[in-house]
Amino acid sequence: VQLQASGGGLVQAGGSLRLSCAASGLTLEHYALGWFRRAPGKEREGVSCISRSGRRTYYADSVKGRFTVSKDNAKNTVYLEMNSLKPEDTAVYYCASEMFYYCSGADSINSRRRLEYWGPGTQVTVSS
Repeated sequence: VQLQASGGGLVQAGGSLRLSCAASGLTLEHYALGWFRRAPGKEREGVSCISRSGRRTYYADSVKGRFTVSKDNAKNTVYLEMNSLKPEDTAVYYCASEMFYYCSGADSINSRRRLEYWGPGTQVTVSS
């Protein structure tokens, strides 16, 4: 199983980026998926998650209203659309999942959440 996050880059504050998480070895239609990030010198932070069906999503308060998570089962890919980016959004962003992972609320993106499958991460840098 591989999860590959991509789409990161350098953007000015107020700008937008769209991250992708492409899966191989598992069918995302049958898996919920979470997005997490780790900023330099800080602990990992949960950002968002999306249910298997794609109908249920959850966001951390820090990104609510600015980020949108979606799923394209035909492409076996989950997206994280990030708008109105702030310098404090600078971090390495990771997508993660496992067999019995559910997107049901705050616990789903708890910073200490242990999940079996993690991608290598993609760097997002927001300049002021």
